[in-house]
Amino acid sequence: MPTEIDNQLYYRTLEVCRETGISRATLFRWISLGILPKIFRDRRGWRLFTKADLNIIKAESRRIEIEKI
Repeated sequence: MPTEIDNQLYYRTLEVCRETGISRATLFRWISLGILPKIFRDRRGWRLFTKADLNIIKAESRRIEIEKI
């Protein structure tokens, strides 16, 4: 379930992976490669993703699937 902070919904890493169908390792690799914009972190240092971030991840996943074909 997304977390709301300052009227903005944020998704945790596991939620992003489930929603987009990618693995945690792939998500972290894309972050380190700069495919994703700067990721918000909460006070514990956990990564939180916006709906816009999810859309970027889904688009990248589709792009890679198309390249495989």
